Amino acid sequence: MADWSSIQYLKFADERTRAARDLLAQVPLKAPRLAFDLGCGPGNSTELLIERYPEARIIGVDSSPDMLAKARQSSPQAHFIEGDLASWQPPEQPDLLFANAVFQWLPDHLHVLRRLIAMLPKGGVLAVQMPDNLDEPSHVAMRETAAEGPWAQKLKALGHVRDRLPTPAAYYDALKPDVTRVDIWHTIYNHPLDGADGIVEWVKGTGLRPYIDPLDADERRTYLAQYRERIARAYPLAGDGKALLRFPRLFIVCIR
Repeated sequence: MADWSSIQYLKFADERTRAARDLLAQVPLKAPRLAFDLGCGPGNSTELLIERYPEARIIGVDSSPDMLAKARQSSPQAHFIEGDLASWQPPEQPDLLFANAVFQWLPDHLHVLRRLIAMLPKGGVLAVQMPDNLDEPSHVAMRETAAEGPWAQKLKALGHVRDRLPTPAAYYDALKPDVTRVDIWHTIYNHPLDGADGIVEWVKGTGLRPYIDPLDADERRTYLAQYRERIARAYPLAGDGKALLRFPRLFIVCIR
């Protein structure tokens, strides 16, 4: 997959940051010494950590050079490092590990979360938010368009894009033995976007990337046109001409 685009991602900065803000509101720490923003992206979530904890050392971690460049520009008071969360571990003991919309991309992230929890001190916090939307029309349409076009074999050869999240009970059973408290909840957001075009622009920055990045320019245009048709049928317009993008997200807060 090509590098992430901070420009495309930040077209919906307010909506994408809302879940990070809601997650941070449930973090009980008053004055952490060291916090890591895992999968920090362009730094919008890092800015929330800096605002909440101005005295803390904040370090952002991401695998995308483009995202890190934008994060360094927007939050110079923080430090940013490149890393693959599948194997990354904090160089020193953190008080807070904060992760907004990143672990859904890791196939075995339950194992990774348990490994990270082991790095926390007593009272330390792991706070995670992940999209739980693979059965939403936006993502069903991605798979249908991928399977029915002339690019079907090319995309099929790449394998599956992303696993469904485990159940809340599976997270609880896996994480509770290592911590004193686990909070798990879902929130469903309904984002008013500019019709089918707005929804396509939204997913082009995240979920649609594994489907369109491998395609050549002509294939990409045709794929997006067919995908847009499906989206227009699946998301009728509201009275003001907007389309509501229903977006379920899973939240987990663990206290060591």
